[in-house]
Amino acid sequence: MTEFMTEAKERVPGAPRPGPHTSRGVAGKTAGASGAGAHDGQEAVILLERTRAVVDPELRAAIESLPGSMRAVALHHFGWQHADGTPAAGSAGKAIRPALVLAAAAALGGTAARTAAVRAAAAVELVHNFTLLHDDVMDRDTSRRHRPTAWTVFGDADAILAGDALQALALRLLAEDTHPAAPAAAARLAACVVELCAGQHTDTAMERRAPDEVTLDEVLAMAEAKTGALLGCACAIGALYAGASQEEVAALDGFGRQAGLAFQLIDDVIGIWGDPGRTGKPAGADLAARKKSLPVVAALTSGTLAADELAELYAKPYAEGDADNGEIARTAVAVERAGGRDWAQTEAADRMAHAMQELARAVPDPEAADGLLGLAEFVTRRTS
Repeated sequence: MTEFMTEAKERVPGAPRPGPHTSRGVAGKTAGASGAGAHDGQEAVILLERTRAVVDPELRAAIESLPGSMRAVALHHFGWQHADGTPAAGSAGKAIRPALVLAAAAALGGTAARTAAVRAAAAVELVHNFTLLHDDVMDRDTSRRHRPTAWTVFGDADAILAGDALQALALRLLAEDTHPAAPAAAARLAACVVELCAGQHTDTAMERRAPDEVTLDEVLAMAEAKTGALLGCACAIGALYAGASQEEVAALDGFGRQAGLAFQLIDDVIGIWGDPGRTGKPAGADLAARKKSLPVVAALTSGTLAADELAELYAKPYAEGDADNGEIARTAVAVERAGGRDWAQTEAADRMAHAMQELARAVPDPEAADGLLGLAEFVTRRTS
């Protein structure tokens, strides 16, 4: 689960090309494009910092309620404690999903709704981290957020159980919340977890199929379930806490899903071409795992000579030393030559254009939608 994401060299690795957009209102602000109406990212950074400031106390209180063994795993995963139990000051992540909850609540209900939704935002972040703990075990990823993954420190069983506990904590937070929207939010989050698991199941099943047996439509549907679903759920829960109509909740869910697809597209680009110093993961880790990420499948289905070369490379199991002998680098070049990188960045811009249209349906006032728009642009401009 990420949940469970030939270009000119001067372009930022994660930046999509400008996509189609309308010229007025929220939808007229381009996502990922520079120029008039585009955010510089600073607003989103401030919003994310404010989100961490109000959500982290809820998260820590919930995690401190866990039994000792699982508490240690969770605190390590969030970067708040070393494996030996001493305090740490590591990164707990960017807080994009809880920020979306709070921004959606504020967009439709103002400051009061935003304040009321803090516990719900923490619940969404707990679910996100449940998926990360499980994902790291399944993918055998050894580092996340510039530190060893939980399973490498505590073992598979402890990491999986800690992830299960985080999911239970998320639902408990909503069950204990007295806000009238809490039951609907809990039901929506539970349904989202089922969708996340279905997406992850599809993803793992795809890994067992030959490169030429996977279609681009299948991978896009899988990415929406794995990544878009939780971002959509976050936005929808924020709308619920603002007392929004069913139509507004659905539109914000659509906004989050489309932005989530853009996020996954950029995440997949970073997974191949990102700087390990910024990502905290080894270069080409997705290629080494022979993951059928979106740029890879786009390249494999391009019908080019480079696609044939890529299929041959992907048909061979990864061997120790492939990174040193240039095999991973050659694979990345083949993906790029077959158009996978270019397609992913263009598709990300198109998805953001669709996201803007959904946002305009729910929040036609550009000023009210500014927080959501800033976050959407932030995730598609990122390079780590």
